[in-house]
Amino acid sequence: MGARGYERLSRLDETFLAFETPTTHMHVALTAVFEADSLRTAEGGVDLGRVRRLIASRLPLIPRYRQRLARIPMVNDAIWVDDERFDLRYHVRNASLPRPGSRGQLRRRCAEILERPLNRSRPLWEIWVIEGLSENRFALLAKVHHCMVDGVGGVELLATLLSVDPQDDPGEPEPWQPRPVPEDARLLRDEALRRVRRFAGLGRRLGTALGAPRQSREELGTRVSALWSLATSSLRRSSRVSFNGAVGPHRRIAWQAWDLEQVKLVGRQLGGTLNDVVLATVTGALRRYLGRRPLDSPLRSLKVAVPVNVRAADERGQLGNRASVWILSLPLDTPEPLLRLRQLHETTTRLKRSQQARGADLLARAAEFTSGNMLQVGVRLLSSASPYSLIVTNVPGPPVPLHLLGARMLEAYPHLPLFENQGLGVALFSYAGRLHWGLTADWDLMPDLDGFADDLGAAFSELHDLARPIQLSDGEAERGHAESATPISKGSHSRWSSSVAL
Repeated sequence: MGARGYERLSRLDETFLAFETPTTHMHVALTAVFEADSLRTAEGGVDLGRVRRLIASRLPLIPRYRQRLARIPMVNDAIWVDDERFDLRYHVRNASLPRPGSRGQLRRRCAEILERPLNRSRPLWEIWVIEGLSENRFALLAKVHHCMVDGVGGVELLATLLSVDPQDDPGEPEPWQPRPVPEDARLLRDEALRRVRRFAGLGRRLGTALGAPRQSREELGTRVSALWSLATSSLRRSSRVSFNGAVGPHRRIAWQAWDLEQVKLVGRQLGGTLNDVVLATVTGALRRYLGRRPLDSPLRSLKVAVPVNVRAADERGQLGNRASVWILSLPLDTPEPLLRLRQLHETTTRLKRSQQARGADLLARAAEFTSGNMLQVGVRLLSSASPYSLIVTNVPGPPVPLHLLGARMLEAYPHLPLFENQGLGVALFSYAGRLHWGLTADWDLMPDLDGFADDLGAAFSELHDLARPIQLSDGEAERGHAESATPISKGSHSRWSSSVAL
């Protein structure tokens, strides 16, 4: 943390503040389900006091969680300052289901919590402990504004709060003294000096480039190629479908949990990465879902945004956003599941070569030269352009079980924010051998979200059935059919890989 008493938001972080509207709240979230035994109170509830003490002991590792937003006068740039009235009880809350709470009741309660915006006058996060779930379980819903973390940063935050060791002792919380909020005059002076230094640095880089012209031309060619790939994929508006409408204030959520090895097996046997299988599954599900809607069918393709992690090794553990994006078309007009998978594998391979993700990262870096006021204008223009219809993101999580004060985490479902005119978001999170799907939708635009969740299962089963004959001998196939005829189960249960967020 800086000694001057505040830190700037990057322009990429600040875009998620600008994207926010009264009905599209830009927080990401995770619903985790735990065994309750080690945190059970004598009254049958969950010991909220112990959970708060654990989080208090971890806050020195994540100082952003005791900071609030402020603005630099005139330029309107966002900064983080210490919250002089920070109150952990405001941020760590409890809710309850009517016992014994069902999985459907838990989803509805989580959707209600996700509908509420975070208070910008306080640190932008909440953790809800939800009691009353059946089977001696409870849920924890962590909700953080996207301007603070991206998907991979959220996983690293999870590693801070939870432990591989069931007997982890958090220790006593350390005392904390907030830094004084800087005066406006000082903020303006610092901003003027920052801009002078930035342009001086630009001049030095230009001089270095002139001293190595061949290397500079190659680098310039790479950057132009990356920007051109991004521009050509974004110029045309995406096809508009029934869930691309005015997003309202209410949400539906749906969950799926699949065997991760089964998904990887399909990729290995049919020729694609895990992420290719995910995109092929989403494509197959959309074909089914949109095909039932006369106004949505037939469609040749649908553009999706696919976040890609560009976090360097030395940036691990840092909050904020270090993600770029691919924009690609899903081949909805291809009826054969295997051909769809191969088309998508060719597309993602081409995108890796074209470095399209680097193009978006370059634009984010260039935006650092703009003001907060100009950023607001740019975000509004981007929202109206509608270059894609939905977001599909896949974040790798820990392969081993985690614990909250001895309570084992069984499931972990991610939640995306909905952007303007995008009534569906698809997020995935792998944990302890399971691939967890979190679907978030506008209440009115997708009243049949559970039907789309079923479509995902059916689309993956098509791919799985194609892979099984390749993988197994006759005897193994008969045995495996009984064990995994349905490789999908709704709501089932060191160092982590964080190189790619799909």
